[in-house]
Amino acid sequence: MTSIQPSPAVSLPEFADVAAARARLEGVAHRTPVLSSRLVNERVGGTLFFKCENLQRAGAFKFRGAYNAIASLDPATRRRGVLAFSSGNHAQAIALAARILETPATILMPLDAPAVKLTATRDYGAEVVTFDRYSEDREALSARLASERGLTLIPPFDHPDVIAGQGTAAAELFEEVGALDLLLVCVGGGGLLAGSALSAAELSPGCRVIGVEPEAGDDGRQSFQKGEIVTIPVPRSIADGALTTHLGKLTFALIQRLVSDIVAVPDSALVETMRVFAERMKLVVEPTGCLAASAALSGAVDCRGKRVGIIVSGGNVDVASYARLLAG
Repeated sequence: MTSIQPSPAVSLPEFADVAAARARLEGVAHRTPVLSSRLVNERVGGTLFFKCENLQRAGAFKFRGAYNAIASLDPATRRRGVLAFSSGNHAQAIALAARILETPATILMPLDAPAVKLTATRDYGAEVVTFDRYSEDREALSARLASERGLTLIPPFDHPDVIAGQGTAAAELFEEVGALDLLLVCVGGGGLLAGSALSAAELSPGCRVIGVEPEAGDDGRQSFQKGEIVTIPVPRSIADGALTTHLGKLTFALIQRLVSDIVAVPDSALVETMRVFAERMKLVVEPTGCLAASAALSGAVDCRGKRVGIIVSGGNVDVASYARLLAG
């Protein structure tokens, strides 16, 4: 397999960075609950532990990485402000973290981002700049905007402090439930997967870490199988938080080293999992947040006889869209 290394100027994060992030997040991020369901366990034939990051501040795990990244900046840099690009959850997370840390925030968001995420980002006090994700390059736009305004860019996944912050969710999970056989994690750009894999390698070395992404946007699976980063056109899926076109250099390097596999599930499986969460566990989970659980419920990953951790990554879904999806 061809190994793609990150820029020499940026080193890969290690578990020590996850531990440092936990210290920064102490008393700021919620320690989200770990739930289980007898019905789900019987259905899959294993014991599943759901780490409910849909109940995190700003409604998703993204708050962990966003806060850790901004808190790691020196005071003068924070005062100048930060910039992020995101379809929603990273946007809200940066906006809230910036508000807590008294840092100006500008967020580049796609025009078709869920209305609830656009509104929440503005309500947290950030300036929102919109773009067309199907015809404009968000990375090029954000680089230009950051240069013009003198802002520090905090990307949604390919950043060592973001990766380390995201890894704290899995660290809490292992601390609460002990060693696991499997850890299932959703994949967009790979920040949560990479950070979770760092925690698994340190806290449960025998645990196989598996990424899960939407079938319509399986660039991660293709990259993992090919051994190099594969870029695809902007995918179309109800999993709006995973509509990335490629993994990051940092995230891919960690995924190659620490992840066992990446699988993909169809949108129909996400809707069914949303329904299970709502009806059986009384949880509101967005489609992207259902990716990991869908792999278990659909049989894409065999969980029989295994102890399985599942990161429920977020719950930011427009109420009208949520009702429409569940109504079928």
